[in-house]
Amino acid sequence: MAVGLHIDYFVSLNSPWTHLGAARLEAMVARHGATLRIYPVEFGTIFSASGGLPLPKRSPQRQAYRMQELGRWRDHLGIPIHLQPRFFPADEKLAARCVIAARETIGDGPAVALAHRVLTALWEQERDTGDREVLATLIGEVGLDATSLLTLAAQERWAELRASDTQAALARGVFGAPSYVIGEEIFWGQDRLEFLDRRLAKG
Repeated sequence: MAVGLHIDYFVSLNSPWTHLGAARLEAMVARHGATLRIYPVEFGTIFSASGGLPLPKRSPQRQAYRMQELGRWRDHLGIPIHLQPRFFPADEKLAARCVIAARETIGDGPAVALAHRVLTALWEQERDTGDREVLATLIGEVGLDATSLLTLAAQERWAELRASDTQAALARGVFGAPSYVIGEEIFWGQDRLEFLDRRLAKG
């Protein structure tokens, strides 16, 4: 069997669009024998450098349209998100450090699993994913040791790595979440997963 392509996966742990694409992405990666490496980067920095606006600063028209689209995709995919979850936006700094620490010390698979569990908790279960105790529970639910991972995540090197990952994302042309990147090709948004699927099929 031929070796599959590699995807660099740039996410926000607050992004409903990342959540809406998560299960389809995992299935696609498995189907094509691809590899996936996750980067929970700092999109505030990316927006500032790329001309984007954080949600609260977007025009009322854009904010209203976003809500319509979230409802459409929720119904289309049958994923029971809350359109305005109670704890959105959550403070994602600690969760991001945990995902990065898992990626670097345990592996890509567990890091992706944790990120996707965090997004499910935020968007479907209305849990505060910025809360340490909630995060500890989620870490345990994906089969990782919460005490050791949270202790590890406290190390400043993960914040520094997140900052360097963010600069690397900008250098590669990433400007929004989720972005699925193969080499120099960027597929932005869960509504581009069909095109990613075709690219993976080409090998």
